Amino acid sequence: MNILVTGGAGYIGTHTLIELIKNGHSPVVVDNLSNSNAESIRRVEAIVGTSIPFHKIDVQDKEELEKVFSRNTFDAIVHFAGLKSVGQSVSHPLEYYSNNIDSTLVLLDVAQDYGVKKFIFSSSATVYGTPEELPLKETNRTGFGITNPYGQTKFMLEQILADVAIANPDFEVTLLRYFNPVGADSSGTIGEDPNDIPNNLLPYVSQVAVGKLEKVSVFGDDYDTPDGTGVRDYIHVVDLAKGHVAALNHSKPGTEVYNLCTGTGTSVLELITAFGRVAGKEIPYEIVPRRPGDVGACYASPEKANKELGWFAEKSIEEACEDSWRWQSQNPSGYA
Repeated sequence: MNILVTGGAGYIGTHTLIELIKNGHSPVVVDNLSNSNAESIRRVEAIVGTSIPFHKIDVQDKEELEKVFSRNTFDAIVHFAGLKSVGQSVSHPLEYYSNNIDSTLVLLDVAQDYGVKKFIFSSSATVYGTPEELPLKETNRTGFGITNPYGQTKFMLEQILADVAIANPDFEVTLLRYFNPVGADSSGTIGEDPNDIPNNLLPYVSQVAVGKLEKVSVFGDDYDTPDGTGVRDYIHVVDLAKGHVAALNHSKPGTEVYNLCTGTGTSVLELITAFGRVAGKEIPYEIVPRRPGDVGACYASPEKANKELGWFAEKSIEEACEDSWRWQSQNPSGYA
């Protein structure tokens, strides 16, 4: 299939490009590079041994987006583009609502004009808000207890996409709810490269290990978890990327939702310890007060994706740490 990949120069996008090409698909990337680097596309091309059409445009720019559609025939869209920092969304809510929602509305409008019927959306576990039960299932309620505008945009966009599918019975929407992506390609040439101080745990740990940051702040050690620190469902980014290919191969009009997760929780301290073993050094950390809005544990069941998509998370936390350390140690300044 010919696939439009928005935000394809980003962390998850680049790894998905590799899996798409491995599986015979032909991706075209649009990305405004606001939180990514064009070097990532060049490195993906080196890994897969083929060129990837790339357009530096903002998805909100309807005129430029229409030019891309007019020059290509797309069978599907994989939509990653959007702002994604939880903390930044709290301090800049209007920017997040405008960017994430407007870009998707423009994309849907153009997609309908050009007859694209298959839409894979990069959603998030944040739509579950405060977990009702664990492990989380796709049937659990969403929208209750979401603590930040980033999560609200994901929740709102899920509703918008579902409404579009209802109005267009031949339109196929797949909502992929991510948990905590970690790891990197085993080559060590692409990986997560935050523009600023990392918002996610593993890239923060890896930057401490490489000496860019002093120590890891562990937000709370008094949760009702085995070691008192927060427990999350960490999934290797390569497994996550493969989930998108599985979703493309699954054809069912209407809206379907899938958790892309491992089904197993790992604590903050467990992750820090695992990374230290891989890097061969102690990772300094300090316990600090809990962050407002954090929950003690959040992990989910991958059963639906296992059964309906034939997709399984295969890589371990140790492999994620090994691949992250390979990427960070070989590229201490990221793509720069």
